[in-house]
This record gives sequence, structure tokens and C-alpha cells, in this order.
Amino acid sequence: MAQPAYDNQDLPFIEASVNYVVDNGIKPVTYISPYGESNRRDETPDHRTVPIYDGRSVASELTLDGNGFEFHNRPTAVTDFLDSDQIETVYNPEVEKIVAAATGASRVIVFDHTLRVADEEMRTAKKLREPVRVVHNDYTDKSGPQRVRDLLPPDEAEAALKKRYVYVNVWRSISGNVEEAPLGICDAQSIAEGDMILMDLKYDDRVGEIHRTKYNPDHRWVYFPRMEPDELILLKCYDTETDRARWTAHTAFDDPTSPADAAPRQSIETRTIAFYD
Repeated sequence: MAQPAYDNQDLPFIEASVNYVVDNGIKPVTYISPYGESNRRDETPDHRTVPIYDGRSVASELTLDGNGFEFHNRPTAVTDFLDSDQIETVYNPEVEKIVAAATGASRVIVFDHTLRVADEEMRTAKKLREPVRVVHNDYTDKSGPQRVRDLLPPDEAEAALKKRYVYVNVWRSISGNVEEAPLGICDAQSIAEGDMILMDLKYDDRVGEIHRTKYNPDHRWVYFPRMEPDELILLKCYDTETDRARWTAHTAFDDPTSPADAAPRQSIETRTIAFYD
């Protein structure tokens, strides 16, 4: 297993519980509920307490192709992330430029975003999603190509599928510093073949597929405490190339150092595909 570019033994860390899954030979399932409601999962969870390292001091050493994620300071011109017009006309173009610069791709498209709120009352009222507190990765070798076919015209999709393409999620706080339910990321270099478990996502009208993750004591977890709205995480969720980081496992987790009166986390994750010539 590859060693990280950074020495995690020198980094401060916390210990927190993350929710893996037991690989019992039965494909787990998540049933997607309407916005504002919690999803239901059919699986055998495996809660493990792991060290999660503060990655701020080594952020400059992290790369999408090496570790599967990057951390940047990138201010945004958006003033209200609950305004869908600002998302469409201001934020999405910003994200496309950020991902293009990070990946060197010739074309980047934003195709989706999710607003997540830890406060149940606000989530229900505004019909938003809750933070995902299970270790997962968003795409697989089945759902990655399928999403391209869903988004592009048939001829364009088939041409794109013959070349490299990469899914990159962009994660940002939308309301103050993240004091509660931060994002933990498992360094791709520490994920062994076989750690990822296929999971079905069952919607009313279709079935998607993601990865859940089984426990491996070699996993190296990183987070960026108290993220500010000007900061963001780039998270690789799929790469057609196999000689580099292809995906990462990630999850929200309960930070034991969060203050008792911590403001509920509010965040946006924007999903992109970076295409190469």
C-alpha cells in the first residue's frame, strides 16, 4: 500500500466514530426518501472509532490524483446559497473554473448539487438533505459511465466514454464555520482493493449504484476543522484511469471537540464531470 506524501504521525488528530458496513455477501441498499426526510438503509452497519487527522498543515501536499482530494481557499461571489438563480448563474461557473484548473481537463460540466443541513427543523421546512453519516463513495464502474450517458446526447456520450473523464465533488460551508458534522475523508492511498462494497440507491423511478466501505485498519482519515465559507474541498469520486487515485471514501462524523452550542452544519456539494481530449 502506498505511503502518503505527508507524515500523518506528525499531525494533530481526534478520535471519532465512523459508520462502515459489514461485507456479508448481501448487497446493501439505500432507499432514497423525498427531500427533507431521512433515507432508509438496508445494511449491517459497522461503527468504528478511528483517528482523524487535521490536514490543514499538509494541504499543499495533497493532490486529486495522489490522495483523491484537495483543500483550497476559493472565495465565492454567492451571497445566498438558497437562491437557485445564484447557484445557476454565479456558483456553477465558479465551480467549473476551479475544477478545470485543478484537473487540467478540457471541459467541466456541473450537473447537480445538494444542500445539506444538520438542523432537522430547517431541513424539513426547506426540504433539504441531511449530512450523510456513512462511509461511502458516490460512483462505481457501473454508475460512472451511466451518468455520462444520462447527461449527454448519445453520440457525444459514446465519444466521451472512450476518453478519460473524472467526477469531482466540490464541498463548501454555506453558513459560517463548520462546527458540527465536518466532512472526513479517507486518503485514497490507504484504500485497498476490496474495501469498497457496491450499494444500490433505490429511487421511485430508477436504481443507482454507489460504494459503501468496509473497515480496514490501514485507512488514513483526514479532515479540515472549522472550515470557513471561503474554503472548499475537491473530492474525486471516480476516475477512468486506474494508475492513480480513482475514488475516496468519505463521511460526515460527530466531532467530539465540537462545542455544546455548535451551530448545525450547512453545506453544499456540487457534482461535476471533468472531460479530457
